[in-house]
Amino acid sequence: MRRQTLSRLITPLLVSLVCAMIFLVLFARLADEMLEGDTRQFDTVVRHYVHSHSSARLTAIMRFVTTLGSPLFVSTATAAGSFALWVSDRRRKALLIATTVIGGSLLMWVLKLSFHRVRPQPFFDTQLPTSYSFPSGHALLSFCLCGAGAALFSADQKNNWTRVAIWTVAVVLVAAIGFSRIYLGVHYPSDVLAGYLGALVWILGVGIAYRKSR
Repeated sequence: MRRQTLSRLITPLLVSLVCAMIFLVLFARLADEMLEGDTRQFDTVVRHYVHSHSSARLTAIMRFVTTLGSPLFVSTATAAGSFALWVSDRRRKALLIATTVIGGSLLMWVLKLSFHRVRPQPFFDTQLPTSYSFPSGHALLSFCLCGAGAALFSADQKNNWTRVAIWTVAVVLVAAIGFSRIYLGVHYPSDVLAGYLGALVWILGVGIAYRKSR
């Protein structure tokens, strides 16, 4: 019985560790390509393609969607969710959500200050944030919040379709937020990819620590 318990613990830990290492290598590779200018053609082609399919209605939708990944919205949602979990006596989950997002915020700023990538020329007279471009903070933070939230809340569901629905909503929302940053022209596509990869590494790291603590 003890061996089976250890096996159930060690297997997901090893899988998470391997995945975290893979995503870390991919992030490092992407960052290196960006610094050498090798992502310039990819970024330009994707930006022009997305911009060529713009419309007034889609622009309005993207302006709304992008606010869902803003630091203010993510911080507010994190605080509200953590508080709700705390008062309902699910304090470990409250701490996990808070740790994932706060740690993700610190990681975002460290990476932005490390790479100093200047933002692209925005579309639709969108105001550029004052922070650096690489990686996308909206992509990284929304991924941290939605990923951690989906993992925790889906684990409480016994119905597989409910779990699929939760993860589907989380994936679609994170993808839409990342796309909105490219659509509005405030990020290069490689910035958004880097945000996703950075979030994956951090979330998996937090998940490993969480499983070990249990």
